[in-house]
Amino acid sequence: MRTPSGPGALTTAERAIDARFRAFLAWLPHQGPVGWLIELAVFGLKQAWACVFGGAMLVVIFAAHLWYPKDAALARNDFLTLAAVAIQIAMVAGRLETLRELRVVVLFHLVGTAMELFKTHAGSWTYAPDGLLRLGAVPLFSGFMYAAVGSYMVRVNRLFDLRFVRYPRRWATAAVAVAIYANFFTNHYILDIRWLLIAVVALVFGRCVMQFRIFRLRWRMPLLLAFFLVALFIWLAENIATWSHAWLYPSQLSGWHPVSPAKLASWFLLMIISVVMVTWISPPQPPDDRLSAAAVDADVADLPRSPGRRSAKAGI
Repeated sequence: MRTPSGPGALTTAERAIDARFRAFLAWLPHQGPVGWLIELAVFGLKQAWACVFGGAMLVVIFAAHLWYPKDAALARNDFLTLAAVAIQIAMVAGRLETLRELRVVVLFHLVGTAMELFKTHAGSWTYAPDGLLRLGAVPLFSGFMYAAVGSYMVRVNRLFDLRFVRYPRRWATAAVAVAIYANFFTNHYILDIRWLLIAVVALVFGRCVMQFRIFRLRWRMPLLLAFFLVALFIWLAENIATWSHAWLYPSQLSGWHPVSPAKLASWFLLMIISVVMVTWISPPQPPDDRLSAAAVDADVADLPRSPGRRSAKAGI
């Protein structure tokens, strides 16, 4: 569970939480079905912790749809914006997010808001017209939805101590990201090349493998698969948000229905932009076998011993 010092290190609050969980999990079996279940449980907990910003936003949006008074003096969109600001302040004040990471989150906010201004003007989706905290047709809370993606990306990087095998040249990833972002605008005027861009992404990132640590073990996954899985969860969150009428696509104005699975392509491409922005503060790190072995040995040394327990190497 430990990560190296530096930009990818756990925050002070996370180190305290990590120590308490480790103390509890140390008493549980290392191998067999229980050991695998522990890895699965820790994976879920870490993913939930990485999603805390986006999860909190979704809870607020969902609750506001169900219970926010229709005749309230404060418009619902303004309430959502103020709630988003409060969540962001709490993240930094509670040391769940560093000021260094906040820079990337703010960049996500700006990039997302610029896209929102254009897309709403083009009629791609619409927001309720109420509220004062807005830029044109875009309520300010919308930028925080993109910021939630940024928050997840920077947090998952340190929580899972991500390492990459055959990560592509950063200039190449930046060029692809710029082309993807440009296509989100130009597809309204010229040919939409998103499928070509997906093919380029597959070509650039196809050989890259992501290594990540859950609890005791390091795992491997093709980076393209990781992109798709994150895009899938964003698509599921988007369905919750549109059901809650945070925004609506034109086809949903006459009655809500699930967002088309074709939207997964857009979210998949958004992941490339997200990854490139995150590498601004956390450059992709290659595997370090010596560092990984030292960390594993340190983790095992910390575990309390009991009669009949297998050797440290056998327990990993």
